[in-house]
Amino acid sequence: MNPITLNTLEAFPQQLEAHYAAIPAGFRHWSPSSWEGVPSEPFTAIEQICHVRDIEIDGYHVRFQRTLDEFKPMLVSIDGEALAKERSYATANADEVFVAFREARAKTIALISGLSQEQFNRTAEFEGYGPLSLRSLVHYLCSHDQQHLAGLQWLLGKIEASRVQLRG
Repeated sequence: MNPITLNTLEAFPQQLEAHYAAIPAGFRHWSPSSWEGVPSEPFTAIEQICHVRDIEIDGYHVRFQRTLDEFKPMLVSIDGEALAKERSYATANADEVFVAFREARAKTIALISGLSQEQFNRTAEFEGYGPLSLRSLVHYLCSHDQQHLAGLQWLLGKIEASRVQLRG
């Protein structure tokens, strides 16, 4: 795996925590009046971090393992909005979410770091993405991470815009 992607994945938990910490405490459950233009799923700040945790564990851990163990498996997409409701993201404890995510990402990094070129070349079909290799999955995970950093920055922009409107 190329070092930039691996390093980016490894650094992400700290970046996610820093971006979340930048959200004012009173806005961590806040929703804007419109989600138009959001670069990630339309989730509040607390929901964003829960989603990242669950996609890591229920999405990518499963996808990586199935791609390694099965012959060209069909990898399903996860309905993030349904998961958010089912798991009550809005009432989650951020500290617990970050502990679970750091552990999950460490497991991901350990797995990826130990793979051979042959394993990276294993293939699957990913719902909504089409045919891919395990290496592709690693890049899609990194992309997903960046979408959620962008989502948190987008929320910060909306928060600041709402403050301007209040001062009007």
